[in-house]
Amino acid sequence: MSSDPNTSVRADLPAAVLWDMDGTLVASEPYWMEAERDLVESYGLTWTHEDGLAMVGMPLVAAGEVIAAHGVPLPAQEIADRLVAVVAEHLEREVPWQPGALRLLTELHEAGVPSALVTMSYRVLAEKIVAAVPGGGFTTMVCGDDVTHGKPHPEPYLMAAQRLGVDPRRCVAVEDSLPGLSSALDAGTRTIGVEVMVPIPAVPKLSRVASLEDLTLDDLARVASGQVVDLLGSA
Repeated sequence: MSSDPNTSVRADLPAAVLWDMDGTLVASEPYWMEAERDLVESYGLTWTHEDGLAMVGMPLVAAGEVIAAHGVPLPAQEIADRLVAVVAEHLEREVPWQPGALRLLTELHEAGVPSALVTMSYRVLAEKIVAAVPGGGFTTMVCGDDVTHGKPHPEPYLMAAQRLGVDPRRCVAVEDSLPGLSSALDAGTRTIGVEVMVPIPAVPKLSRVASLEDLTLDDLARVASGQVVDLLGSA
C-alpha cells in the first residue's frame, strides 16, 4: 500500500491486481525457450519453436516431465532446476520488463492498490523481479514452489487473494498464457489476457489487450466493475 497518508484508494479501482510474471510483466519467455532448446539439443535431440510455445505458462515440473518424455534422460525436477539456473543467470544481467509494466506497477502503488506476483516460476526467480521494481511495488507473491496445484488450477490466484485479505472477485488478474487465464478465471477474478507469445481467444468475461502499454488505471477500474475491455477486437 502507499505510504503517503494523504493517498486515498479510488473506490472504482480493484481491491488488488494479481500479476503473472513470465511473458506478462517480464519478457522472459525467450530465456526459457532458449534454456529448453539448449538442454534438449545437448542430448542430440530437436526442440522447435512450437515445442517452446506449448510450454508457455506450464508449471516447471510439468514442463520437466514434457522434456523428459521428449527424450532427455533426466528426472523432471532436475530438468526444472537446470532451466531455473539458466534463466536466473539471464535475470541477474538484465530484467527485460514488458513495455508499460513498470508504469502500471508504479501507478497502482501510488494509488494505494496492492499488487501480487502470481507465477509458476520458483521463488528464487520471483524475488529477483520483485527486488527490481522501484519503490516496492509488490505486497506479496505466490510462486510455483508455494502451491500444491499449479496453473491452470485456481489455487495460485486464490492463495494470492487470501494472502492479501481480499475477495478474488474484487481483484483483476493479468495473464499472457492459456493455463494462467484458466487459473485466474476459475479463481473468480476479473481477468485480462495480454497477447504476447500465444493468441488469446475471445471468451466470455475475458478482457484482452495487445500490450500493457494499452492499459490504464481507468481500464482496470472498468474491468473491476465487470466490464469486458477488448482492445484486440476481432483480430
